[in-house]
Amino acid sequence: MSYTENLSEFKRTMGELIEEAPELEQFAGFIHSAESTDVIDNKTKELMSLAIAVAVRCEHCILWHTDAALEAGASHEEVVDTLKIAVVMGGGPAMTYAVDAYETLRALEAERGE
Repeated sequence: MSYTENLSEFKRTMGELIEEAPELEQFAGFIHSAESTDVIDNKTKELMSLAIAVAVRCEHCILWHTDAALEAGASHEEVVDTLKIAVVMGGGPAMTYAVDAYETLRALEAERGE
């Protein structure tokens, strides 16, 4: 399964979970409002989220926010720079997840023909 297909499947399943547990909709609403671009632009927020995802070792978050950062116009170089900061903040464990995020970046770029 491609990274893009994996992300679509994850989003679909998350939607199903929220339908079955509507209490989670409030959290999803909070995410939506926190990610609004009133002060900090979307690309910057997605790069920040990616760095945090690497530092806290959340594989699905890495896929989600790498994709969202690319959609928001982040360049390859900006994503790689973000991964460096994530490793600074997360140390050795973050380094291993930065490698995963780098593989995700390359795969998503290849799937998009970038």
